[in-house]
Amino acid sequence: MAGSEEAFERAYARYLPAVSGYLYRRVERRFVEDLAADVFAVAWRRRASVAEGEELPWLYRIAGNLVANHRRKQATGAALLLALRPPDSAPSAEDIVVADATLAAAWRGLRIQEREILALALVEDLPVSDIAITLAISANAASIRLHRARKKLADLLGDRASHEDVGKDSSIAPERSGDVTTSPPHEQPS
Repeated sequence: MAGSEEAFERAYARYLPAVSGYLYRRVERRFVEDLAADVFAVAWRRRASVAEGEELPWLYRIAGNLVANHRRKQATGAALLLALRPPDSAPSAEDIVVADATLAAAWRGLRIQEREILALALVEDLPVSDIAITLAISANAASIRLHRARKKLADLLGDRASHEDVGKDSSIAPERSGDVTTSPPHEQPS
């Protein structure tokens, strides 16, 4: 990107669909084109600061910052009224998981930062090295945060599933195998 105008144009053509998809999953459809244009305007001004091969996560970082700014601007009374209308955008990462009530409840139990790193890994399908660039952290920190977010989501899913199962059928009891009683896995000591 740091090279000629032609190099930037090639990067624009290559990465516009991915950046637009990222934006579609985070903002209303009517804002996507403007925000995508803003992403590439910022990228044009700062094109000398991106390393070759890191263009997409760098663009995602710019897009993430612009989405955060956009959301702050939208947090007004008018935005509240718009929120009551049915969404007209592609599903966000949150909308994707809401399809499953248990997963939706667990997703809501995560912090925003945990949701974002999971969305980058699972929805945007970025490798840890690109997630690190997107979040402006080291690859090691990205790996650790992703591992912790996955574990927390798994724990939340395990807790919710076990509580729901017990609530539905009070006759659930530990299994018996001969004289030894075994507990469900989430109750076994570590």
